[in-house]
Amino acid sequence: MSTVLESEEHQALRAAVAALGKRYGREYSTACARNGEHPRELWSEAGKLGYLGVNLPEEYGGGGSGMAELSIVLEELGAAGSPLLMMVVSPAICGTVIARFGTDDQKRQWLPGLADGSLTMAFGITEPDAGSNSHRITTTARRDGEQWVLNGRKVFVSGVDIADATLIVGRTEDARTGKLKPCLFIVPREAPGFGRSHIEMELQAAEKQFELVLDEVRLPAAALVGEEDAGLLQLFAGLNPERIMTAAFGIGMGRYALARAVEYAKTRQVWKEPIGAHQAIAHPLAQAHIELELARLMMQKAARLYDDGDDIGAGEAANMAKYAAGEACVKAVDQAVHTLGGNGLTREYGLGSLITASRVARIAPVSREMILNYVSHQSLGLPKSY
Repeated sequence: MSTVLESEEHQALRAAVAALGKRYGREYSTACARNGEHPRELWSEAGKLGYLGVNLPEEYGGGGSGMAELSIVLEELGAAGSPLLMMVVSPAICGTVIARFGTDDQKRQWLPGLADGSLTMAFGITEPDAGSNSHRITTTARRDGEQWVLNGRKVFVSGVDIADATLIVGRTEDARTGKLKPCLFIVPREAPGFGRSHIEMELQAAEKQFELVLDEVRLPAAALVGEEDAGLLQLFAGLNPERIMTAAFGIGMGRYALARAVEYAKTRQVWKEPIGAHQAIAHPLAQAHIELELARLMMQKAARLYDDGDDIGAGEAANMAKYAAGEACVKAVDQAVHTLGGNGLTREYGLGSLITASRVARIAPVSREMILNYVSHQSLGLPKSY
């Protein structure tokens, strides 16, 4: 893919991460998933090389850069067939929120480990009855002297089994209005009352999904991240990076699938010419390439706006980037499998499992329909139906 619009530093980062990803590749990722293992070797090496924490502050062991750089890392690992899904959660969401709003103690405790990969943090926001409606979150936090007590449930929380803690979105009661407002809490993995159960998924991935139950989980006052009154500001500081990184995840996967299809179409010969010479094969692959490029441009815009501190502008662009990348990813994977025909469903070529995986970028962390709602309301000014 063209990189002429990027700085020399960004191009160098792409090349270095691509080289790392190719040393592991798709076979490594699929083996981890089939064996129920996590990609610890790749995660550890990416951390030691400074890639996982490229967006975190230098004073806490990070690279001092931003989402532009972190999204390059995930995209290139994905394009090599070895994406690290927990990058979306640990350094992008949790690391960003703690870096922006955490206390000095929280930053010292968590950021160096999140940066070098020695610590991992999960993120719990989705609930069984809330879904995309964060206003219906029922996980509550109440004060009890110097402690917080959390009760509630979360679903589809990635990587809780390997995470040292989970950043939980709860709601506290505003003393002035009585209304509930969102707040963020760091919950250690072994906290009493913090239970988890594995959700069996058709998705083939190393990162497992969990349902969480918080039953009278007692936390010290220091578990609260940021100000109790900041509410949505802190929450969306993590959700915009999540959307940008989900876009990177989708673009990387789409690039991987497209590259395999192009390689196949150049060499597979049924009649006189390779099948890639036929426009029925070539044109859909060209369209998939164009749409991935367009999605990447919007992702770059979103990352730039976020890194420049424009949270409102980044919110619109991040949602658009996530939408575009999800659509482009599904289309690229579908066309790649179709190009290979029966081979597209074999383990040898490793594309069949991407049919399910590509849907993730459409569904999570927010559905494409909710993004269309966001754009119709926020960008176009149309009235809400809910």
